[in-house]
Amino acid sequence: QVQLVESGGGLVQAGGSLRLSCAASGNILNINLMSWYRQAPGKQRELVATITSSGNTNYADSVSGRFTIFRAKNTVYLQMNSLKPEDTAVYYCNAHVFDGSRFPPSEYDSWGQGTQVTVSS
Repeated sequence: QVQLVESGGGLVQAGGSLRLSCAASGNILNINLMSWYRQAPGKQRELVATITSSGNTNYADSVSGRFTIFRAKNTVYLQMNSLKPEDTAVYYCNAHVFDGSRFPPSEYDSWGQGTQVTVSS
């Protein structure tokens, strides 16, 4: 199993920056994709950014050019710049795991506990 622990949320003024961290432990060698999602009150959970095991990244249009996903060792980060009030949400880290050494193969998603980001206008 993979365990994820997030940190770095908080309150920031519009135009400011925050960096979220997601530390992975456990069966991390079988993680093939890590993602950041967010969920604002009354809205569905939204995919924000992804990074593959080879380092390819993708972003939602709403954050492209302002957010950067990157990783160092077993931690994935989300650098958020030029924050807007509409970025206010609970941010969740996700790891998609595929273990082909098992029979049948094991595939599942692990989630962090979530961290609140609040951007004031």
